[in-house]
Amino acid sequence: MNKEQLVEKVAAKTGLTKKDVLETVNTTLDTITSTLRRGEKVTLVGFGTFLVRRRAAREGRNPQTGAKIRIPAKRVPAFTAGKELKSAIR
Repeated sequence: MNKEQLVEKVAAKTGLTKKDVLETVNTTLDTITSTLRRGEKVTLVGFGTFLVRRRAAREGRNPQTGAKIRIPAKRVPAFTAGKELKSAIR
């Protein structure tokens, strides 16, 4: 399912216009993104938690040449599913 399909389903279930639902979905995603950018986590009880994890710097290899390369440390977004979501898809 992509964003457009999600908007259509929510609009059909709620009776809201697609424009209003799209604005709500975009605002929700923007809010989650900006919260993660600040290093905070977003917890939706029963659904899951969005958080930022740190990946340590490490040494890797260029697959074409085999030369060693240094892969820098970075922050990556992560999602941990909540108990209700896990049990709903079993």
